[in-house]
Amino acid sequence: MTARIDRLWPVVAENLTDDDLIATLATAAPTVRFNFVSSLDGSATHEGLSGGLSGAADKRHFELLRRVCDVVLVGAGTVRSEGYGPMRVSDASVRWRVRHGMPEHPVFAIVSGSLDLDPRSRIFREAPVRPIVVTSARASGLAAIAAVADVVVAGEEHVVIAEALRGIRSHGHQQVLCEGGPSLFGSFIAADQVDELCVTIEPTLEAGDGPRIAHGETPSSRGMRLGHVLRSGDSLLLRYTR
Repeated sequence: MTARIDRLWPVVAENLTDDDLIATLATAAPTVRFNFVSSLDGSATHEGLSGGLSGAADKRHFELLRRVCDVVLVGAGTVRSEGYGPMRVSDASVRWRVRHGMPEHPVFAIVSGSLDLDPRSRIFREAPVRPIVVTSARASGLAAIAAVADVVVAGEEHVVIAEALRGIRSHGHQQVLCEGGPSLFGSFIAADQVDELCVTIEPTLEAGDGPRIAHGETPSSRGMRLGHVLRSGDSLLLRYTR
């Protein structure tokens, strides 16, 4: 059974359909949207994985965010730690995307400054759409990755976020969904390139030494505006916009 999601703000509504939820997520303007899950006490992981925190409502919302995006952007460390495979959405998402003139699946874009990726992995071999790899000019092994993915070189010694976005958008991808990890999110905050944040607050206390959803140095804090408040049981699904 699909997890029930109600809207508490700005307009109260009960038992939202997928189309109800998508109506607030789909946007025509170029957007960089981050999606994370957090415990009540600020941990981004349970037993080392963000997926360990995610409940049924978060998983439903997660799929809808992928449904409406052009590209899913993830740091290479998160790809490895969370066990990502080829980027595929559900059959329902495929049908929705086709009806709306979009490719069946979003493009998978991976950020790896050192290019520590295996070109023989399932992510590349079984990809329904050719992935993008964002890296720096100093990385070795470019030829091997270029054989299985479109390579965006964004910076000399390290990945420069603004250049990475320009490279991704030069492929025609305007709606960027970033799924982490915390270092990549911190880099986007520092570069002032975050348009939206969707964060699910799960009703658990994790303690321990789990990471925050973002870390790194920033010149200053970034103010955001509340977009909506959704509820599923004791979980809150929040959306903030620039």
